[in-house]
Amino acid sequence: MSAERFSLDTNILIYAADRDAGDKHARALEIIARAARRPCTLTIQALAEFYHATTRKRIVPQAEAAAQVCDWLELFPTVVADADALLQALVASEKGQLPFWDALMLATAGQAGCAVVMSEDMADGARLDNVSVLDPFKGSDLPAAAAVLLGLRA
Repeated sequence: MSAERFSLDTNILIYAADRDAGDKHARALEIIARAARRPCTLTIQALAEFYHATTRKRIVPQAEAAAQVCDWLELFPTVVADADALLQALVASEKGQLPFWDALMLATAGQAGCAVVMSEDMADGARLDNVSVLDPFKGSDLPAAAAVLLGLRA
């Protein structure tokens, strides 16, 4: 049986760059390193949000943020939102199911075959169709479901 495809939300990418994020920085680095060897797809939305947030908040210089995005583009397969994902996000947002940008990320990840998006910003357990949110920062240890996705447990 193949491992379940998943994606990472922007906040994990930001914590990996933010040396002042303490334990979250270390956990994010571990998540990304392990995700690179697993069936993980990043959304172009997450990469763009990473660049915008880290440069706007001056977490890292622009050149460093751009270089990091380029590295991740080489390391991970990516997916971009299409019209169907946009429509799905609009409907979910209109119904009050999810904030628009969260819905767009989940819809886009779902189109890439992801069953999970790891995120601290979205509600743990939230769903959009067949895609659920998993908070990898919940608790002092990596949650069991995240450990399975990252290949730490069977």
